[in-house]
Order: sequence, then structure tokens, then C-alpha cells
Amino acid sequence: DGKIYDAYVIYPKTHTSEANFVEYFVYQIMPDILENKCGYTLCIYGRDIYPGEDVASAIEKRMQKSRRLIILLTRQLVNSKEDAYDQHIALYNALIQNDTKVILLEMETIGTYGKLQESLRFIIKQQGTIKWKEEHTVHPQSPSSKFWKQVRYHMPPTHRPS
Repeated sequence: DGKIYDAYVIYPKTHTSEANFVEYFVYQIMPDILENKCGYTLCIYGRDIYPGEDVASAIEKRMQKSRRLIILLTRQLVNSKEDAYDQHIALYNALIQNDTKVILLEMETIGTYGKLQESLRFIIKQQGTIKWKEEHTVHPQSPSSKFWKQVRYHMPPTHRPS
């Protein structure tokens, strides 16, 4: 299908204490589970977009080469006034072009979705979110936990060499 990545990961990129966990999740936990243990390829901003690249066009190209978009929902993302460029492009591609499936990971209890942009609310209404409940997870690093099973269910089939 000409795609290089199984998923492009979108997450809030400002530095607060909860963002530290989100970054740890994005750079450590997700690659460990989805890449190392499940055989997916992720595109993560800050890891797979290189210094000196035109960020806007790099983001767009990587998304076009991704089978899924994973958006991490946090209170910070919800309350953020400025729309992240990658989130904006992702939602445009998912809703207008209708060519990429979106997987929403609710990293903390958002409560009401009223503050979310309309396009995100539309996706939530259609398919819901996958909630990260670390406190309920005995082994957050286990690919067989309920959370990771749900994520894998929404991911494309892995193409493992036989």
C-alpha cells in the first residue's frame, strides 16, 4: 500500500509534569510494546523527524505514509489554545480525505469532551476512546493487557515475515 509506518503518533509537546509521563509513554512504553513486542512501525515526532527537515512537510509526508493515526488525549491537549499542526493535519486527513483511521488513547480522565475541537468530538462519538488506566493495569508493559489488546485491535494487521 506504499505505507512505511503502521501509525503516526500525535501527542502534546509541552513540558509539564504530566507531559513527562506522556513523553515517557510515547518514547519508551509505546515503542517497547508496539514495535519490539508486536512488530509494528511507529512514526514519532522528535524521533523520526530529523533536524533540519521542514517540519510541516515532514509531518504531512509521514502521516501520508502511515496506516493509522494515534492521538493521545490529555487534559493539556484539551485545554491547549493553540492547535498542534500535526493534530490539525491528521484530523483533516482522517475526516476530509477519509483515508486514515484514527485511534484515540485517553491518557487521563478528560471528563467532558466539550472543550475538544469538533472534529475530535465527532471521532469520539463514532468510535470512542481507549482509556489508559495505569492504576488498574498490573503490567503496563504487557502487550496482553486489556489496553494494548484494544490498541492492537485498531491497528492494521502486522506483516511479519514468515
